[in-house]
Amino acid sequence: MLFIQQGDVLIKSVSEIKGTKVRPDSRGFVLAEGEHTGHYHGITLTDNVELYKTDKKELYLKVLKEPELAHQEHGNIVLPVGDYEISYVKTIDHVTREIEIVKD
Repeated sequence: MLFIQQGDVLIKSVSEIKGTKVRPDSRGFVLAEGEHTGHYHGITLTDNVELYKTDKKELYLKVLKEPELAHQEHGNIVLPVGDYEISYVKTIDHVTREIEIVKD
């Protein structure tokens, strides 16, 4: 099993892709948006990957050729060929017990 992290984005290898294929937008495939800066985690070489989204808004990525996952503040990461689930770093408020997704 392979785990990759870029900032607040977590990428885990999986044996099965779920969901419906998503079309890229003008930036490519955006896996996560920044909270304040307009930065994002994304893949611009969209011929190299397929992105899928479930009804629960879970994201899955099928990497056909090794693309780079880019972010304006983090170093780019080359993703190996394979199937992946995309998730996010979370934080827990131990007083309120609320779980929030971290956004950089």
